[in-house]
Amino acid sequence: MYQTTYHRASSVDEAAALFKKGADAKYLAGGHTLLPVMKQRLAQPSDVIDLARIPALVGISATADALVIKAATTYYDIMSSAETKKAIPALVHLTSVLGDPAVRYRGTIGGSIANNDPAADYPAAVVALDATVKTNKRSIRADDFFTGLFSTALEDGEIITEIAFPIPAKAAYAKMRHPASRFALTGVFVAKTKSGEVRVAATGASQNGVMRVPAIEKALKANWSPAALDAVTIAPDGLIADIHGSADYRANLVKVMAQRAVADAG
Repeated sequence: MYQTTYHRASSVDEAAALFKKGADAKYLAGGHTLLPVMKQRLAQPSDVIDLARIPALVGISATADALVIKAATTYYDIMSSAETKKAIPALVHLTSVLGDPAVRYRGTIGGSIANNDPAADYPAAVVALDATVKTNKRSIRADDFFTGLFSTALEDGEIITEIAFPIPAKAAYAKMRHPASRFALTGVFVAKTKSGEVRVAATGASQNGVMRVPAIEKALKANWSPAALDAVTIAPDGLIADIHGSADYRANLVKVMAQRAVADAG
């Protein structure tokens, strides 16, 4: 490691002000991405601004229409939340198969979507549920938030404050886990809104990160059942190919995981 200045901000405004003062400042949430890359000297921030203990960034609330999760809320707190279990149980399941206990105790939902790892789980939920990402400056719809590999619509210094998930009629998540990292080789989140719209998002598959799957959405709109996807073919173009699986393998996983998720959703 090397010299850096650590700040524990007590408010969002204080964190934003500290960021502006730093020559090359970085925000710290759960730390599962920033700290490892700092140890490898792939990032050398002048200032590290800890967001994890800002009271306004922690908590979960629900209304009849939406579940709101503050950005610094940990995965463990999401899993333990009675509001989440009642409103969107699919989020509880997604969190339970995310990483390991150490990751779930420290990792935060805001950190996950801000980093936008192509194999992360939460971007799929945010997109499939058509969530709204709120920051200290504005509100951003899910379809506009994720812009590519490790890339989002966030501006320099902008802080995610909360994510508002519309409560669906049905939703579920299924993934094939990497045996070591527990990241998604491919994961698929399916959701049917109360108005009947079907949204399907896949993670761990596309070279550009989280993606919508229109072919599956169309099939499920006509017939919400695993069998409706039997005739669907997912093209391997633009999908990840590595030592863990070819693009064709991941294309098949998108379909299979979608079928499993639909079966789980009921």
